[in-house]
Amino acid sequence: MENIPGMKWITQHPRISAWVVLSIGMVGLLVYEARNVGLLPTQWIALIVTTILVAGACIWIISWEDEEDPDEVAEVTANSDEVAKTKEAETTA
Repeated sequence: MENIPGMKWITQHPRISAWVVLSIGMVGLLVYEARNVGLLPTQWIALIVTTILVAGACIWIISWEDEEDPDEVAEVTANSDEVAKTKEAETTA
């Protein structure tokens, strides 16, 4: 897989490559759906730039899950286990 041109860059920059792919798809859909609306060139440019920025925001929001601290995840899991044990003890009592 590493022999494919550009694949090394894609694996090193997954968020940017995801942004590019999502932007291409979203702009493609925008152009297809708005092709007969009669927009001016400046309106097209504004819509395309905004669409690319929205795609970037989507990738940024999705990447929030990648940045979870393992200690926080372990703490949340431990707390949920304690709550489950407490509820189980209450139901059996």
